[in-house]
Amino acid sequence: MKRVNVLVLLVVLLSGTTNAQIIDSNYRTSYYEQKVSMFRLLPDTKDEIIFLGNSITDIAEWTEIWQNPKVKNRGISTDNSFGVLARLDEVLASKPAKIFLMIGINDIAKNVPDSIIIANIIKIAERVRRSSPATQLIIQSILPTNPVFTEFPRYQHKDIHIRFVNQALQEYCTKKKLIFVDLYSHFKDANGHLSANYTNDGVHINGAGYFLWRSVLKKMKLL
Repeated sequence: MKRVNVLVLLVVLLSGTTNAQIIDSNYRTSYYEQKVSMFRLLPDTKDEIIFLGNSITDIAEWTEIWQNPKVKNRGISTDNSFGVLARLDEVLASKPAKIFLMIGINDIAKNVPDSIIIANIIKIAERVRRSSPATQLIIQSILPTNPVFTEFPRYQHKDIHIRFVNQALQEYCTKKKLIFVDLYSHFKDANGHLSANYTNDGVHINGAGYFLWRSVLKKMKLL
């Protein structure tokens, strides 16, 4: 695969050469609004550890998985990179100790261009750096999907985009000295799909998947 030049992608985005009118950036579901309204009322606590993302993050019981009351779940089902940007102020209000970010699969399912997904995640990283410089941001790869399962057809056969975005994010993290966690390689099977050991719908992960996720982060001594 050709290597990604993140700076070139940003130039393309900022130059206005992308036709934003054809991009489905919608994130404002009823559930999104309900969750954000709750997050904004919950008290900030010291040294929060935030798991931030979409339904793959939302489903987990992170506090119990880690047996740590400082670990907070800020995942919202159906959320995308635009939605995370829109609610990032709430996440950063507590000046968290760490943010574990995974976002992008819903953008890919809606055929948002890879360049815009990458640019949005870079915007998230830059806002974290500016607004809460002491926060450690950990960017996690997008997981593979599995086309054997038919419940979420829009998410399938998009692996070239998943790998492209993941590679660009890894290169960005290397350049900016941020931590990148390659969960993708841990969850794929011999065919490069999300292993059936860790999913029952081809997109989301099961309990074993969350404990694999935990083991990867533990091995990297990130939490």
